[in-house]
Amino acid sequence: MEIQVPAPVEQIIKQLNHCGYEACAVGGCVRDSLLGREPGDWDITTSAHPEQVKAVFRRTIDTGIAHGTVTVMIDKTGYEVTTYRIDGEYEDGRHPKEVEFTPDLIQDLKRRDFTINAMAYSPETGIVDAFGGMEDLKAGIIRCVGNPIDRFTEDALRILRAVRFSAQLGFEIEAETYEAIKTMVPNLRHISRERIQMELTKLLLSSHPERIRMVYHTGMAPYISDEFGRVSLPLPAVSPKLPAKKHLRWAAFLQNEEEADAASILKQLKSDNDTINRTRALVRFVKLPLLPEKAAVRRVMSQMEPELYDDLLVLKETRQEDISQIRRLTEEIRRAGDCLSLKSLAVGGQDLMDAGIRPGKAVGETLNRLLELVLDHPEYNQKEILIRYALKA
Repeated sequence: MEIQVPAPVEQIIKQLNHCGYEACAVGGCVRDSLLGREPGDWDITTSAHPEQVKAVFRRTIDTGIAHGTVTVMIDKTGYEVTTYRIDGEYEDGRHPKEVEFTPDLIQDLKRRDFTINAMAYSPETGIVDAFGGMEDLKAGIIRCVGNPIDRFTEDALRILRAVRFSAQLGFEIEAETYEAIKTMVPNLRHISRERIQMELTKLLLSSHPERIRMVYHTGMAPYISDEFGRVSLPLPAVSPKLPAKKHLRWAAFLQNEEEADAASILKQLKSDNDTINRTRALVRFVKLPLLPEKAAVRRVMSQMEPELYDDLLVLKETRQEDISQIRRLTEEIRRAGDCLSLKSLAVGGQDLMDAGIRPGKAVGETLNRLLELVLDHPEYNQKEILIRYALKA
């Protein structure tokens, strides 16, 4: 079977071949190509040692020399080229203490996590599949290469990656691999919270986000973080129809939590502040009734960016709420250009001070009071009217 390899990748493979070395694309790019998916990146493996790779190419970056990886620059894009290797002992349950280079491609493929990720390809040799990866691709199965206990002992993150690949590809986890996951879940303690969060986020953004339930069914959850392990049961169904936005999918998963608890879970997982804040806002508002009255709708709209407000409506719909009236009122409010923030208020701080209000705290308090007024009465958003109301207080 032939795979369409990008020209720069083919160039790197051919240059290494020309200099007497084996080379091929390996791992996820081969898997995705066989599935008809667009690979995110292309990794290359070779019999050449790092210093030999550097001698072949004009522009290289020492990405991970100790582990055999050199980045070859073609135009402005980098391609990782890694020497065939055998991993030494894994002392921390994540990284090998040392690696040993090998001239044997099969030995390199043997150390990889799952059969579907342990295939290589070059235009010269075609597909190299020593562990039944193509068969598992056809069957829709996630299976470890060799003994699953050994693979999960080497790198505990593979426990979570198995579930993530299952969710992304819609595959089932093979029985022996699944049982090994349940046995090895305590090893997740060795993995940084940030790496765990990245895997969980990819899982939630996949075409099968509901498979995050498997994290609980396998017993992983308490080892991810104390608070993550205490997420309210039953878990809400995260709909694959939700737009694949990080904060939206996390909010769907955490929608039954208190907003402070949802934020705390994401903080423990070292999520970025933007995701935490957006998720927190959605979790707060999704449980509150949205009254089909313009003033009430304006009030909610005023507390978040337009895009986040739209995300809130989508999330409410996944809870089987009928918000058709809310959507109609929202469109009317937007068409009318009603004031929804201090920025669109017809007066600013300087206007208030020019009218005689003392500089300082009183200015901010007055602006907020005027915003409350125009949220109820958008027709009052005129400078003269607002100044008059400000001076009445």
